[in-house]
Amino acid sequence: MSVEEELAELKATVRHLTDRQEILDCIQRESRARDRQDIEQIASCWWEDGVDEHGAVVTFAPDYPEMANAGHRANFNQTSHNITNHLCEIDGDKAYCESYVIGGLFWLHGKTMSFGIGRYIDQLEKRGGEWRIATRRCTIEMTGDCDATWVYSQAVKGFLKGQWSKDDPSYERPIAWKPKEEGVRW
Repeated sequence: MSVEEELAELKATVRHLTDRQEILDCIQRESRARDRQDIEQIASCWWEDGVDEHGAVVTFAPDYPEMANAGHRANFNQTSHNITNHLCEIDGDKAYCESYVIGGLFWLHGKTMSFGIGRYIDQLEKRGGEWRIATRRCTIEMTGDCDATWVYSQAVKGFLKGQWSKDDPSYERPIAWKPKEEGVRW
């Protein structure tokens, strides 16, 4: 193999790995944004003509961030969307992904939590050098409920409590420890 061929192969490999990482970053960033109720960040993960299918509810991208947030606020104190297994098939400027998701849902009454385990089946598209979600279909594979009152126990007292806003500690820069009297805590 000539040097030119090796460089071309290396360039193609780096492009593929970069695309794959940007795709995964988009999917994870969208989950994080939903857990912070960050409308701007949610919207930045979707193309304007994108569509989300959550069960019987189909929402088009311009309405999706507020609809998703409103649905969460109406039922839960907090949510946690966790992306686990991620498969990604890149075909030019389209990517076909299957990402397993475990969603933790802390109900408004503050006594129980539900888990939803399913998958995001996504088509992402690269436009103008940027990957975003064009279509998302969601599955639910199983669910479970549990007592959530442990968060009020001495074992959790003093831990930072996630916020549905940009007041969440993850937005702070620089990241620095704080005395136990500062920040929203359990």
